[in-house]
Amino acid sequence: MSKYVVVGAGILGASTAYHLAKAGHDVTIVDRFDAGQATDAAAGIVSPCFSQRRNKDWYYLVQNGARYYPTYINELHELGESTTGYDQVGTIALHKDERSLTKMYDRVLKKEGTRSNWCTDTHHSAEEIHNYFPYLSNYEYALHVSGGAKVDGRALRNATLKAAEKLGATCLFKEATFSDKLYVDGEELGYDTLIVTTGAWGNEWANAFGIQPLVTHQKAQIVHLKAAEPFKQQPPVIMPPGTQYFVPNSDGTVVIGSTHEDTNEFHPYPTAHGVSSILDQAFTHGEALKSFTVEDVRVGFRPFTANFLPSFGYLPNVDHVLFANGLGASGLTVGPYLGSVLAEMAQGNALDFDVNRYQLAVHD
Repeated sequence: MSKYVVVGAGILGASTAYHLAKAGHDVTIVDRFDAGQATDAAAGIVSPCFSQRRNKDWYYLVQNGARYYPTYINELHELGESTTGYDQVGTIALHKDERSLTKMYDRVLKKEGTRSNWCTDTHHSAEEIHNYFPYLSNYEYALHVSGGAKVDGRALRNATLKAAEKLGATCLFKEATFSDKLYVDGEELGYDTLIVTTGAWGNEWANAFGIQPLVTHQKAQIVHLKAAEPFKQQPPVIMPPGTQYFVPNSDGTVVIGSTHEDTNEFHPYPTAHGVSSILDQAFTHGEALKSFTVEDVRVGFRPFTANFLPSFGYLPNVDHVLFANGLGASGLTVGPYLGSVLAEMAQGNALDFDVNRYQLAVHD
């Protein structure tokens, strides 16, 4: 039995700890739980076939992340964790004209693996769109992906940590630091392998390891609205043109996001400008949303690497340290799957893809 310590309990770290505990190892996961953790704020959308990104290495991760979810969720259920925040409700992408619909349809068909069980597609009319979610207007066409899903990051993280604990892992809500050795609240904690998944706070650890900063971050503000009554049926995730998304829940709440604010600060509070920019844009898609009440505003800091691609691997200048970061806005899609990959790497097991494509750009 090997001893592993995971620092950072977002979905990536939680999944890594879970998979190592499932393999029968001695696992400790540590997080001081600063406000603004990306996972804690996120309402994820698992529909990679709609993405316009052309980077094949990125798409490999999100595609496998989407495919891995049913297996992952079933395992959590078997351990008694039924509140995972994951629901395969489908996703619809809205269009105002048939030309843009056809263009997206053709792009979706070209993506490798689109015609799998989790991503079959159909066209919908304005009337059908209204039946799904009657609060939007000005859209005549939609492309529906039946395998699309929504994920509540907070719920999934909590379920994963509880599952890891049931398998023997120890979760410490404390501060970890590194100075030649690992310390947790000032006390040394030994390990065979240290896995660092600290997201937007990754540069604190880069500095501790004597390497140049590896990540930047964006502040994301996400608004939760609520209708006067619950929805009659569970609507799918809705993606209008542009960067905004709507994640409706059957209780009448709708999660709308998000801002993309480049910042060097960690100010984990909503701003009037951020909230108004989200709502102003949302009202262009449906004025009926103006009658909804504001239930919550969540704030998270999304980490990015220089090439906007998740990066992971062993540090060359520090023994037995595995570092992973930069999942960005696709963190909830990629996190559970990549956690399983990190667990395999930590155990020295062979992988079925070339991890060198995601190597860290480390400079002393």
